[in-house]
This record gives sequence, C-alpha cells and structure tokens, in this order.
Amino acid sequence: MTPHLLIEIMRWVIVGFFTLVLAIAAGSDVKDRRIPNWTVLAVILLFVGWAFVGPSISWTSAFEAAGIAFLLTVVLYLFKFIGAGDSKLFIAVSLFAGIGYLPLFAFATSSIGAAIAIVSLASRPTRALVMFNMRGKGIFGRGIPYGVAIAIAGVLIVFGELRGILQPFETFRHASLPAVTMIPPGS
Repeated sequence: MTPHLLIEIMRWVIVGFFTLVLAIAAGSDVKDRRIPNWTVLAVILLFVGWAFVGPSISWTSAFEAAGIAFLLTVVLYLFKFIGAGDSKLFIAVSLFAGIGYLPLFAFATSSIGAAIAIVSLASRPTRALVMFNMRGKGIFGRGIPYGVAIAIAGVLIVFGELRGILQPFETFRHASLPAVTMIPPGS
C-alpha cells in the first residue's frame, strides 16, 4: 500500500467519523435542544488527525478560525441568539474550515439556519402570526436547532475541500490588483 493511498484512506475515515459525530450532535439538538460535550470533544480530536492528513491544513489557520469563531459565537450567545452548545460546536468545526473557509462556513451555517427557521414558521402559520403580532416578545417554544445548520455546513465544507470543489477565501483576498501607471499632467 502506497503512502498516498494510506493518507487518502485516513482522510475518508476521519471524514466518515466527522460526519457521524456531527449527525449525532444534530440529532441531539433536534430532540433535546442540547449538543453533548463529548461530540464537541470528538470533533476536536478528529481535527488533530485531520491536521496530519488533510489536503491543505495549517495549525495557524485553524486556530485563527477558532479564535474568530469564539469571538463571534460568544457575542451571539450573550445576546441569546444561539446556545452554548451551538457556540462550542461552531468553534470546533471551524478548526476544520480554517481561516480560508471560515467566511463560507459562517455563511452556509447562517443560510441553512435561516432555511430551517423559514420551514419551521411555514409549518406552523398560526405560531408565525402570533410571533409577528407580538413583535417577537414572548416565549415561542424551543427555537431553532442551529446544531443542524452547523453540522450540515461543516460536512459541506469538509467534503467540498476534500473533493477540490471549494476555493478558500484567502486566494481571493490575496489576488493582486493591476498596476496603475500615473501619467504626469501635460504629457
């Protein structure tokens, strides 16, 4: 067995476990509105293995993404937009995204979360009307399971990176602008 084949097998094994753990976290979030801490820890441990076999992994990039994710999700948690489990899971999955894919991961998570919210409201139009009439002031149940959105977005990012479908945001940010030549007046 060649080293390249072994690395490829290890990548897919890690992606398989990553997907399984995120599915468990998402299922728990739907059922109990709790994301088990062991799933967050498992994602972090899977990242350690991924850091050695992933296609384009940098420890610096991963920790930068996790730091930004921490700052972002702590603010969202303090304003009660997301729960603590959602925050921890987003931070753990952002390690896999790295700084290059973090904007896409955040956008995908928020888009999927919005779609879940729309489906939730559309499936209960009376509840949506009451929420609208009360201008959001009131207790309306268990909220949106953002763990589902985080899990789906995380799997999409990892599969997209592994299959070479996605381009990291950094490549666009570092694109050079064409040089501008100044022509002196009166020339």
